[in-house]
Amino acid sequence: MTVVKRFVAGAVCPRCGQMDCIRMYRDDEREYRECVRCDFEDSQRLDGATDPEELQTRVNRAKPVLDPGERPIRFVSNPAGKDGKH
Repeated sequence: MTVVKRFVAGAVCPRCGQMDCIRMYRDDEREYRECVRCDFEDSQRLDGATDPEELQTRVNRAKPVLDPGERPIRFVSNPAGKDGKH
């Protein structure tokens, strides 16, 4: 299947603000738009459903707020050498 990309007349790129540089194409599930000047890319599902939200991980969650008087535990490496002597 060949992908046909078509320019959208009068469309303005949301990133660079240039007119007539957006082209659109679609596959079986999504419709895509891209800017030929600034490499902006965007897509949406054809059925109108929203994309699933990003899974919560330790990286994208906000840091927990500590109660007053609480302190985080800090681990310090063992200063002793391999033979156990200082």
